[in-house]
Amino acid sequence: MTTPPTLVQAPVTTLGEGPVWDDQHQALYWLDIPDNRVHRMDAGGSLTSWDVGQPAGAVVPRASGGLVVAVADGFMALDLDSGELAMLAAVEQDRPENRMNDGACDRAGRFYAGTMADDERPAAGTLYRLDPDLSVTTLLTGVGISNGIGWSPDERLMYYIDSHAHQVDVFDYDPATGAIDGRRQFAAVGRGDVMPDGLTVDADGGVWVAVWGGGAVLHHDPAGRVREALRLPAERVTSCVFGGPGLDRLYITTAAGPGEHAGSMFVWEPGVTGQPGYPFRG
Repeated sequence: MTTPPTLVQAPVTTLGEGPVWDDQHQALYWLDIPDNRVHRMDAGGSLTSWDVGQPAGAVVPRASGGLVVAVADGFMALDLDSGELAMLAAVEQDRPENRMNDGACDRAGRFYAGTMADDERPAAGTLYRLDPDLSVTTLLTGVGISNGIGWSPDERLMYYIDSHAHQVDVFDYDPATGAIDGRRQFAAVGRGDVMPDGLTVDADGGVWVAVWGGGAVLHHDPAGRVREALRLPAERVTSCVFGGPGLDRLYITTAAGPGEHAGSMFVWEPGVTGQPGYPFRG
């Protein structure tokens, strides 16, 4: 292991989630879900935030400018100058007990994000794909807590977490259409209140999994074996993403709860590099 993780001088969150690196603008975005906030930190450390008025579970840059935020009502565009939101595609507006939670864009600019029940009851969520033409496709139903999503460097695989299942799953992935098939277990993670949350995939195909309740990020090799475990002084580790000019810094979000620095963001240099993030192209 290299140097230990360090604290990032950023707002302490109630439920920090969904970090994403904007390579074009060299900026990090992340969320505080119950506080309805999208945070931004640029390469110089300057901080900006927006109140989006409802719980926000995922955020990605938009190729045409601004951001796309997966909120309780669906997929919405956020104008960074005015702070105004505009609906792109409504999702589950007939189910007010649900909200969107975690997501990511593939290389073609399709936005994958899923839902969960506010009370976390089993099988209430769904995984969706928002295509650049703003159509929404249902990919999975009966999901408990829809969470981390990422792709192998060769785009043949998509990794996905339903936290209630206590495992990371992997699908065969078609980069031409965005279709997924052949769901199977990649790695078991945790039990009980210890469960997998967000994930990111590095340039070598390693899968990094944030462990809620476990105070750790686990590094799995492409075969699903744990190669190392990064321990953190916060029990509820929520997600992680590679960023920085060389994509060699792992930014890690956490939530309030047990631990000296619960709710803080950390950064660590693990000695590998990540894959670039991709914007929504609608």
